[in-house]
Amino acid sequence: MEEIQDFTIIDENKIIDVVMTAGRILLESGAETYRVEDTMTRIATSYGLEHTHSFVTSTAIIFSLNDRTNTRLIRIDERTTDLEKISLTNQISRKITNNELTIDEAKSELIHLHHASLQFPFWLKVLAAAIASACFLPMFGGKQAEVIPSFIAGGTGYLTMSFVHNTIRIKFFSEFISSLIIATIATISVNFFIGVNLSLITIASVMPLVPGVLITNAIRDLMAGQLLAGISKGVEAALTAFAIGAGVAIVLLLS
Repeated sequence: MEEIQDFTIIDENKIIDVVMTAGRILLESGAETYRVEDTMTRIATSYGLEHTHSFVTSTAIIFSLNDRTNTRLIRIDERTTDLEKISLTNQISRKITNNELTIDEAKSELIHLHHASLQFPFWLKVLAAAIASACFLPMFGGKQAEVIPSFIAGGTGYLTMSFVHNTIRIKFFSEFISSLIIATIATISVNFFIGVNLSLITIASVMPLVPGVLITNAIRDLMAGQLLAGISKGVEAALTAFAIGAGVAIVLLLS
């Protein structure tokens, strides 16, 4: 009888490991809170465990299978946008639901996915931010001569944000300094007659910094009834917008 109980406890611990790893990947990759909780519940249900309890916020995941198991907590310190990891986690979740993976196989795949680096090279991200800034300019009515300043300002701003964030680890300051650099480059380009419209160059260059995904997730979480997560993400998006606006405003006031 004791051996059966030990076997059950081991299985439950493995299920918790699988559930928590899947939830961590999703939350760190930028998934909505309600999606994280739904995936965790579906995985636990697929292994025959009903009425599980999960509570997910922007910075933590709390999960418990039942009254006989300890509650597990994971702190989430870093969040990014990685749609490929979200898609792959959903694929693993569907395999689990269709009984195509054992607990050990699912755990192994999720751990491998969690440690995998699926992000594009850093130089490519900087180049993409620069190209995106240059492409936004014509959409806002900018002239062809202003594409180059937008290209330079957008790429430099993203480079600055990544460097400052890796050094200070405070998102607000990294976005504030990067927007300040962008506005400075835009001002210099206009003063040296490379560009004409300072506002359009600045707006186009800060677009890669705008928290579009965060705003969308905040609204979707609020609509799904995840009030705490939705409000916290909304506040985070508002702080990002304030940081960008403050950095640009300071340069404009001093110029």
